[in-house]
Amino acid sequence: MNAFAGTGHLVRLALRRERAIAPWWILLIVSMSLVMVAYINRYMRTEELKLTYLGIIARTPLLHAIGGGQVEPRLEVLATWRSGGFLYVAGAFAALMSVIRHTRREEDAGRTELVRAAVVSRRAPLTAAVLVASGVSLLAGALTAAALITAGLPPIGSIAYGAAIALAGWLFGGVAAVAAQLAAGARTATTIALSVLGLAYVLRFSGDALGQPWLRYLSPIGWSHLVQPYQGERWWLVGAGFVVGAVLYGLAYRLLDRRDLGAGVLAERPGPATAPRLRGPVSLAWRLHRGLLLKWAVGVAIFAGAAGGLSPLTNDLLTRPSVMLDTIITMTGMRSPSLAAYVWYLIMIMAYAVALYPVLMVIRLRAEEVSGRGEAVLATPLSRLRWAGGHLLVAGLGTAALMAVAGLVFGTVFSLLVGDLAVDLPRFVAGALTTVPAAWSVGAVCLLAYGLVPRACVAISWPAWVLTVALGQIMTPFYGFFGGFPVEPFHYVANAMTGAPYDVRPTLGLIVVTALLLAGGLLSLRRRDFG
Repeated sequence: MNAFAGTGHLVRLALRRERAIAPWWILLIVSMSLVMVAYINRYMRTEELKLTYLGIIARTPLLHAIGGGQVEPRLEVLATWRSGGFLYVAGAFAALMSVIRHTRREEDAGRTELVRAAVVSRRAPLTAAVLVASGVSLLAGALTAAALITAGLPPIGSIAYGAAIALAGWLFGGVAAVAAQLAAGARTATTIALSVLGLAYVLRFSGDALGQPWLRYLSPIGWSHLVQPYQGERWWLVGAGFVVGAVLYGLAYRLLDRRDLGAGVLAERPGPATAPRLRGPVSLAWRLHRGLLLKWAVGVAIFAGAAGGLSPLTNDLLTRPSVMLDTIITMTGMRSPSLAAYVWYLIMIMAYAVALYPVLMVIRLRAEEVSGRGEAVLATPLSRLRWAGGHLLVAGLGTAALMAVAGLVFGTVFSLLVGDLAVDLPRFVAGALTTVPAAWSVGAVCLLAYGLVPRACVAISWPAWVLTVALGQIMTPFYGFFGGFPVEPFHYVANAMTGAPYDVRPTLGLIVVTALLLAGGLLSLRRRDFG
């Protein structure tokens, strides 16, 4: 049999499955690049404004590290500096998840074994995944370049920017291909690949924040930054990156030839023969979800620390009127330029992000049911309500713990830099915790969907969170224009950082609504067929 027999059929199958995912990633990347051009055109029309903005970046290493590289007071450089730090990671993440989705996850589900029963070679699934992921990355880069050229930016620099985006996808598709051969499951493969992506980002970020450019050469994400679109494009880095990616794909094929179907190169570590601490549904849920909670806590702490690190700059900006301050107020929708408004704005950003955590926990509940593990657990004396209740308790307490971490880290850094630790730290923690009932209610909506229409649970849960963010307070100009959206739970969360008396009634209302939604979801789960 040809080494790549059946690849064409699997490519068409993968494209068919990607039609609901890949277009959104491409749309996100292209639209973000254009949004940043419009943003610079709107808020930094003059050379003076651009130079003022560059001065702020130069005085704040953390802010400079977000975009990375050298910044110049030119539209094309500022626009790609603002968007590149995000789009390179987005392109890498999309390719990474696509490769694992069409390789390791298919093996876990048993579909690869079924497909291999036909005239399909051993290497065909991996080849199809690589072709689809790299094709999507290339298309995203090409459309971004075309869009920027259409917007009037220099063609050579736009093509280099598109190539840098495609390069990130190509490299991390290779990382995911290797991870899929090393691990014996999709979850472990995803963890390995995401860990590499996280380490690459930290290296690149540290290199820019600490003024150590050599650190960027150690990071695959840093290579995209080092291409330097519109600044004397360094094409040799694009070529070197594609060679490194090809080496990774070659390594993945070598590893694929050395392992059995369904197994990984790295041997699975057998668990203990007994589990004396596994005494009930709560301990089971904690055992299953503690890794995810820890990763979320690390991510929230990093963001909160960075937000606190910007406090001196914000404090300085707010003490003197300037055109830049007016721009920030317009951009964020602050009704008054105060430090409390700035702090609350960042807490709300973290709260909207943390609201995704209970949503993912409900989706995991559905995954436990679909995989058959939930049915195996329910074969014991454990009831459905106790099984689901254990997961919900961990999700609820985990959500509160994440916001407590956000308030604790943000408040500590803020207090050490511009505030008073004894006064501000409790205020930050308490303020962050006031957003928890709203986050719970988003998860409760997903649980109701899981109980009533389990097959549509995932399709309902993601839009529920996206709509909460899109209609929420952090989209402030839009939010302020309509005066808020009553169906969005964070609409009822008042700014707790102003020192005004706290009204407990909206919080109690959210808790009651959450309880009703949870009760409806659990009762529906109890009455319907399982599995």
